[in-house]
Amino acid sequence: METTQRTDQERAADRRRRELLEAADRVVLRDGPGASMNAIAAEAGITKPILYRHFGDKGGLYAALATRHTDALLDSLRAALDAPAERRERVEATLDTYLAAIEARPQVYRFLMHPAEGGQQGEGFDVGKHSAPLLRRMGEELAQVIEERLDLGPGGEQLARVWGHGIVGMMHAAGDWWLGERPCSRAELVRSLADLLWGRLAAAGDKVGSPGF
Repeated sequence: METTQRTDQERAADRRRRELLEAADRVVLRDGPGASMNAIAAEAGITKPILYRHFGDKGGLYAALATRHTDALLDSLRAALDAPAERRERVEATLDTYLAAIEARPQVYRFLMHPAEGGQQGEGFDVGKHSAPLLRRMGEELAQVIEERLDLGPGGEQLARVWGHGIVGMMHAAGDWWLGERPCSRAELVRSLADLLWGRLAAAGDKVGSPGF
């Protein structure tokens, strides 16, 4: 009986946490980096101390939102990488998936990557402490896909990690610049980045038994 009760309590807590994250998402979509704990608490219809009880501080809330959005982005990137198409098409689709995601929700992107723009540092928030692990996680995920699918020869695992983190760094830096300045269309940026990547990636063979890359 206690186990069932505890499980019900845990489910209720998880549901409440999701509701609070959805409220936070609405505020972030509206306010971007300027989203504050006060505004999020008001949107959720609770007091700020209750919000702190669930997430600790703005850093804790940021980490929860980052995980939520990174999980969704990684799922989309994996789908693009595994789509039945030629390798060059999948490379372009993967780049486009990332760029389309940040273009569709620029306020969320700025909240995650440029929260200092909102002047909310007084809420105990450290940008580098939280944003850098997001890029590292994406780099490791991409490295795993590359290592599983491509025959890179001796030292392939290390090379896959170099490529994974390098590609993510390139997508992040180029996407950040493009989102701010819009110097070209998304399609033009995708083609240009794919051209940059294409040399050794085009020459590598698929691993035997892998779904390919």
